[in-house]
Amino acid sequence: MRVPSPVESTRWLPSASTSAKLFGVGATIGPVVDSLHNQVLLRYNIAPITIDWPSSWAGTSDSTLIATTASHFFCSSWTVPPLLGVAYIVLGGILPRLFQKGINAVSPSLTDQPSVDDSQNESTLERTLRWKAILAVLSTAAIIQLSDFWTTHPDATRAVLGTLIEQPAEQHILALLLLAVLQWAVLDGTLAALLVASITSIGGPLSELPLVAANVWTYLPSAADYTPLLNIEWPLLASLLGDDYATLALSSITGPCYFAVTMDAIALARWFDVNARVEISKDR
Repeated sequence: MRVPSPVESTRWLPSASTSAKLFGVGATIGPVVDSLHNQVLLRYNIAPITIDWPSSWAGTSDSTLIATTASHFFCSSWTVPPLLGVAYIVLGGILPRLFQKGINAVSPSLTDQPSVDDSQNESTLERTLRWKAILAVLSTAAIIQLSDFWTTHPDATRAVLGTLIEQPAEQHILALLLLAVLQWAVLDGTLAALLVASITSIGGPLSELPLVAANVWTYLPSAADYTPLLNIEWPLLASLLGDDYATLALSSITGPCYFAVTMDAIALARWFDVNARVEISKDR
């Protein structure tokens, strides 16, 4: 059964039901998935949440920041759940609709038409989309876990990509991006989702700059390899982000992770949309 577009309705915004579910998943499951790699990338400075591994499992070396932070089972902040809740609504419920509207206006031939009409087929579609959403979340978790592994094992991709790219960090980004695009091709395949995820892979890390400037979190020196404002001189940035805005550092490996997170937000939104229709049809 062909999966319909992420945006089947004429609504510009997701329903209240879909929005609430997206926020709930983003605020609960989101931090758990995010924690799979953030403990080797950053340090939370405001309202941190830390759950350690049992003492028998914890790392024994504390000679580096990575070895110290990797001893945590869960590492996040109370600021993260609401941020991810809103992000899932925007990435899964709002942006795909807006992009699909634009695609429909420019080239109607690229519009995926719904392939179901009766409630029985919609029930089958709902089950299909549920499994796609589950697989999207699990594959996103795997991609994020790989970013953690490759951050702590810089030479892991050298045998495969070393002849193409010299720098390990760039090897990791390429490998993760290929996996994220494969995730899109297998679980989605729509142009709107690809555009949203691609733009988010660039804009997502940049959206963290105000939070880094506000000292909500700080990327560890071992991971902070991306200073997007380093050569930009703009007085407004100093007013918004502080005088040291040019030195605000991010981690480049988060780009493909944002791509993957966008894909599971879209998959969840599509499932929630169809689920709401199925529930309404049952009540009739």
